[in-house]
Amino acid sequence: MQKEGLLAPNDRQNKGLRHAMHGVMALNVAAAASTIFLDGHRALIAGGVAVTCSVLVLLVALAATRLVAADMKQHLELFDQAQGTSRQIEELFAMTDMLQAAEDHDDAGAVLMATAHRLLPEYGGALYVFNNSRDRLDLAKAWNVSENFDPAATLLPGNCWALKRGKPHINDASSDTLCCMHHIGSVATVEVPMMARGQVFGLLVLAYDGAEAFQNLKGIRRVTRALADSMSLALSNIALREKLRTQSLRDPLTGLYNRRYMEDALERYLSLAERTGAATSVVMIDLDNFKRLNDNYGHAKGDAVLRDVAGQFVGALRPSDVVARYGGEELMVILPNCGVEDAAAKAEMLRMRIESLSEVHGAPISASFGVATVPETSINAADVIPMADAALYAAKNAGKNCVIAADKRSTSPDDLVGPRLAVTG
Repeated sequence: MQKEGLLAPNDRQNKGLRHAMHGVMALNVAAAASTIFLDGHRALIAGGVAVTCSVLVLLVALAATRLVAADMKQHLELFDQAQGTSRQIEELFAMTDMLQAAEDHDDAGAVLMATAHRLLPEYGGALYVFNNSRDRLDLAKAWNVSENFDPAATLLPGNCWALKRGKPHINDASSDTLCCMHHIGSVATVEVPMMARGQVFGLLVLAYDGAEAFQNLKGIRRVTRALADSMSLALSNIALREKLRTQSLRDPLTGLYNRRYMEDALERYLSLAERTGAATSVVMIDLDNFKRLNDNYGHAKGDAVLRDVAGQFVGALRPSDVVARYGGEELMVILPNCGVEDAAAKAEMLRMRIESLSEVHGAPISASFGVATVPETSINAADVIPMADAALYAAKNAGKNCVIAADKRSTSPDDLVGPRLAVTG
């Protein structure tokens, strides 16, 4: 049984009113009963006391009724709050479950937007994620955009107080708060950094355009924090999957595709070229005297040269071209929709770019190139790489630092002895 000292204020008031009502009613009964045995002036006094007690009983009953109504209203409010909290928890659990199936930032942003629409329909929002170099945040998703709330395409981390402090921050110029440099317009916003495993993966922005914006944004801190926590774990998982996928496809030193991806890409390009009738060229590249470079200047210099050569290739070729590290100091380029003459011209351009690195590194740097093309010099993937490799060895034997392309195939049986090689450079 609950002790009186521990009763809630309403419970103590109700108990006091009950005691008061019982006392007044007992006095009323006593006064009414005394009128039976008294007469004259005393009877009038007893009757007045009884009437007064009746009025007091009525007043006490009225006060008790008001307290009961207030207590009922409070319980209804608590019930509504409990229902709202239960609904929020259900929505957040559903969001977390959906985020487990998100494969990229677009999927995660769509889940966040749907949940925010249901939980915070009056608020605008934006999701920002870091780019690969982590020098800026790009807008991944925005919702409830208006004239006063139009999120920028990019944000700089150094301009955001939430990211610099690692804590939620409210921008509200009307309340004279300290606003981020990127905050524009009259709408108030709360910015929440999304952190997981000690790393920041993005920024959640919620905006409110109305009266008492500061208080409203403070009132949704728990929901905002829950949304940011769920999204931070999802973004962390997406980043981890992307890292594993990149490691399975890319060479860690140069950042170029690895041999396994190159072989799959060559099969795809040749299958597509067979349907369209277009040519696909393969260029094999080997850095000249690379062992001597490592012996004379150290392996760190050799690694730096490989990275710079890879950068020259990526910067000079088309986005559709595939550049891969074939093994050691040997590289390979797949050129879709490119004939043997054009492929040889591109190889010559790459040869000159590699040779120009000699001045940068203070060491002689050059490469030999072998070119083969389907269907001009080769029939399929089974012979285009060996023919490009044979052309590369011919370039090595011809003095290195040159480009040799396999000659075009001939339909004459007398000419099917082997490929003829053309030397350039």
